[in-house]
Amino acid sequence: MNEIQGPTPAGTSRPYRNLSEALRAHRIDTQNHEFITAITDAVGISAFIDRGRYIEAIRLNGDAPLHIGKTYTNGFAEDEQIVVGAAALRLRPSEGRAPFFYVTHPSEFRPIAEKTSAARAPRKTASSVSAPRPTKTNERDYGTCDVCFMVRNASGGCSCDS
Repeated sequence: MNEIQGPTPAGTSRPYRNLSEALRAHRIDTQNHEFITAITDAVGISAFIDRGRYIEAIRLNGDAPLHIGKTYTNGFAEDEQIVVGAAALRLRPSEGRAPFFYVTHPSEFRPIAEKTSAARAPRKTASSVSAPRPTKTNERDYGTCDVCFMVRNASGGCSCDS
């Protein structure tokens, strides 16, 4: 048996026929598929293996394999320059897999400007806040009674006048 085998949480691993099969099996966001494909094409991959929590991508040149997770791809060397589209990837040091570096998948980035009702409504600042509008009870002031301290009605009377 010439299959590449290794440990997984279940104790087994299986190779995938291609990257798209591996991405579907691991339920990786479709928004990331094109990005991950570009990375694997730039690096050169010979095999994709299920490792439980991630996909192990074996490199053609024998360098360290890539670990493709739901939100990241890990396993790059510090001096490695990966170009996707027209931009070089910004690699970050891996905490759990030193001395390697990782890149975050596009689905993890927040949109620059979200179109919500809160974003469209102008924000109120201290200078734009006006005095409260008068309500029916305080539109007219008829005064208060000196005896019972109740607000007088429109005719000038109160409850203690009766």
